[in-house]
Amino acid sequence: MILSDIRRYLQQRQQVCLSDIALHFGASQDATRGMLETWIRKGKVRRLVSQVACGSSCGKCAPAQMEWYEWIGDRPQ
Repeated sequence: MILSDIRRYLQQRQQVCLSDIALHFGASQDATRGMLETWIRKGKVRRLVSQVACGSSCGKCAPAQMEWYEWIGDRPQ
């Protein structure tokens, strides 16, 4: 997983949860979050944290499914 791979993945999907990104690249969520932080510092990605769960109140939603990232940089050509 390299930064350009993450860029392309986010550009194609616009908004993706952390667990989906990590699963797609076969990486840990911590490693994925670290790579995303690079794009955040460059102003290309925004971290979105959902305050609302799936709609139930069971509290079983994984935190990584509630942590979303959105590509806000240049769109693909």
